[in-house]
Amino acid sequence: MPAVRSVLIVGAGAAGCATAILLARAGIAVEVVDRRPDVPSGSGITLQGNALRVLRDLGVWPRVEAAGYSFDSLGIRAPDPAATLVAELPDVRTGGPDLPATLGLPRADFASILVDRAREAGARIRWDADVTDLRDQGGTVAVFFADGSTSHHDLVVGADGIHSSVRRRIGIDTAPVRTGMGIWRVFGPRPAEVTRTDLVYGGRCHIAGYCPTGADSLYAYLVEDVQDRGDLDPAQRLALFKELASSYHGPWDAIRDGLTEDSPVNYTVFETHVVEEPWHRGRVVLAGDAAHSCPPTVAQGAALALEDAAVLAEVLLAGSDDDLDATLTGYADRRRPRVRTVVDASVQIGRWMLERTPREQTDVPGLMRRVASTVAVPA
Repeated sequence: MPAVRSVLIVGAGAAGCATAILLARAGIAVEVVDRRPDVPSGSGITLQGNALRVLRDLGVWPRVEAAGYSFDSLGIRAPDPAATLVAELPDVRTGGPDLPATLGLPRADFASILVDRAREAGARIRWDADVTDLRDQGGTVAVFFADGSTSHHDLVVGADGIHSSVRRRIGIDTAPVRTGMGIWRVFGPRPAEVTRTDLVYGGRCHIAGYCPTGADSLYAYLVEDVQDRGDLDPAQRLALFKELASSYHGPWDAIRDGLTEDSPVNYTVFETHVVEEPWHRGRVVLAGDAAHSCPPTVAQGAALALEDAAVLAEVLLAGSDDDLDATLTGYADRRRPRVRTVVDASVQIGRWMLERTPREQTDVPGLMRRVASTVAVPA
């Protein structure tokens, strides 16, 4: 018998939906609730091979492959008027030789694919469902919602993101802290010359990059010292993005020209945390960004969340309800060292940029190799 028979998952993102798929298809009664009104949107997302490996196990790889744009190299360009290609580096196929090294796709498509697959596997998904209280009653958890309803489950999974309310409700005080960087992201049409991610280090921003997300789309991003951008309306955000990007050339010229007043632009700050203590309290456990957050400098945030789901489902299906505490402790102990390696590398790369550390005193390639060798081993 599996460790649990009824599971509530709070959060319909990557970690939540992936956990739902794996448990529901094994016959566990799964409900996913999310306070948002519908499937989340956004710009684009970069998924490396270790994320694709989990997506294949979830049964969604053909859909993801069809919806996205895959590639196997990374370009480094100079911040000069010619956008000189400094290096073209082969990406490590961390998911194995039969999967691409990297794939980009629209974030909304990614979310929809996972939600649809969770429903197909038998999970129930409920939007506009805000959890207001959790009460561990020993054998079950009582869950209270803003609409006055309640439910009872063998286990609650807090997969509700970086500012998780579940994490706070179970008394885990660890919270994300800002690293000092902010990122602009814009979604727009893909120029024909954009066939992979190219990165520019330096210029007006720390990083200027883009990632193809489909035959006709990409998302582009600019990383800067964190600013207060909260008062800008959509037109002002687009104008500022284009102005910041005006010093980058090559494919960037076509990217800027392809943006319109309807192009979605968002700005978020880099934050990071890793819960070093157990990731559960009684019958409530954390997964994904609720347990750890990784700045996007190594593009591993969604991959780590998917890996959490794979490991959590594995131990629950193999475990026993008589020893649930040991099962959940083992899950976090197995995940934490790998997560810490990736998060530390991501934060260190950003710190070097923020401190304007001379290049000869840094080792970005070494850190990237360490991350790749770590995540190439199945979680």
